[in-house]
Amino acid sequence: MADAVAYMYVVRCADDTLYTGYTTDLERRIKTHNAGKGAKYTRVRRPVKLIYSESFASKNQAMSAEATFKRKTRKQKLDYIATHKNEDSTND
Repeated sequence: MADAVAYMYVVRCADDTLYTGYTTDLERRIKTHNAGKGAKYTRVRRPVKLIYSESFASKNQAMSAEATFKRKTRKQKLDYIATHKNEDSTND
């Protein structure tokens, strides 16, 4: 799995909060969140909408990016998304 493409993603929850995670299958992961079977945080904040994703060469790189992103303030997160949204072809 170390060579598989992985993604760091950000969803906007129904209560306007942001949730960040990583996955190897974006479409399936968003469906899982919206089915109420994803992360505990998103279960009560459905529906969620994918607002950003970034692809990586490995799961470890995606997990590292997720951890770094989660340390940002909400404003820093939104600024990052606005700046990087058009740079990666996986962005929504």
